[in-house]
Amino acid sequence: QVQLVESGGGLVQAGGSLRLSCAASGSIFRINAMGWYRQAPGKQRELVATITRSGSTNYADSVKGRFTISRDNDKYTVYLEMNSLKPEDTAVYYCNADLGLRGVWGRGTLVTVSS
Repeated sequence: QVQLVESGGGLVQAGGSLRLSCAASGSIFRINAMGWYRQAPGKQRELVATITRSGSTNYADSVKGRFTISRDNDKYTVYLEMNSLKPEDTAVYYCNADLGLRGVWGRGTLVTVSS
């Protein structure tokens, strides 16, 4: 069984930065794409960014130019560097991993951006 654990969330002022990490552990054979999603209070979960095993990335329009996703395949870890944070970035951020036959979600880490 594969588990994902996110870390790095917290409280930051608008304009600040945070770096999220998500580490996979367990019986890992292969991890394909990994990604970050977020869910704000009262809203649906939305895609933030994804990265393939080879490093191709995709971003939501709302975070392009401010967020950067990266991964370390040897460490089964994906990162999200978040800069120029805005109050509307406040949400629980979830990590997702595509294991081929199924996807796995982490429990999330809360990011709060104060104005």
